[in-house]
Amino acid sequence: MGVHPRSKTGLFDVSVVIPTLDAARHLPATLCACHGVGEIVVVDGGSHDDTVPIARRSGARVIASDPGRGIQLHRGAAAAEGEWLLFLHADTVLGDGWSRAVSEFTAHRDNRLRAATFQFRLDDRSASARRLERMVAWRVRRLGLAYGDQGLLIHRALYQSLGGFRALPLMEDVDLVRRIGRGRLTVLAATAHTSAERWHQDGWMPRSLRNLSCLILYFLGTPPHLIAKLYRG
Repeated sequence: MGVHPRSKTGLFDVSVVIPTLDAARHLPATLCACHGVGEIVVVDGGSHDDTVPIARRSGARVIASDPGRGIQLHRGAAAAEGEWLLFLHADTVLGDGWSRAVSEFTAHRDNRLRAATFQFRLDDRSASARRLERMVAWRVRRLGLAYGDQGLLIHRALYQSLGGFRALPLMEDVDLVRRIGRGRLTVLAATAHTSAERWHQDGWMPRSLRNLSCLILYFLGTPPHLIAKLYRG
């Protein structure tokens, strides 16, 4: 997308980093919602669908990478040029008002020592989706554990001081937000809408229990590569 003159939205210094792998179904909406940022960096882990052509047509900069979200996020951050880094999943679409919330957060110098995430939403109208959203809100509020499907906004200097994303096969998002700490994590007054496709495929309860089991195993010290086997079934 290149670097644009500073806009009224205050997003000139924001680089969006999106890891992808066969993400053609969801990526167009994700990219469209990011309009106005300084640049979009798509880090592709070897897609066999139209992910890369879609990203290039949108004006995003595409970087090839070995697969693995932690690896891809790390490479994207290193390649990005913005002062602020906004990490998004390829099936997460930022909701109305996100640009104002990001601009207001980045405008305060004190927030260079903090990070921010969005309120979790699913693109599903069911009661099961609403219950899951409330559970996620509680988890973030009480434990400071925001997952990658909520997005993560962080100043480059803080990101680098924390060591950035690690090359983990799973839990790379939890690993980083734990180093950020609950006291330095802000929930923005804007939403990030994530595809409910995984819950539709696996079932609301089985999918949620699998995610919870993976989190518990992580806190018990189970190696991430073993947790990844459980997560992927």
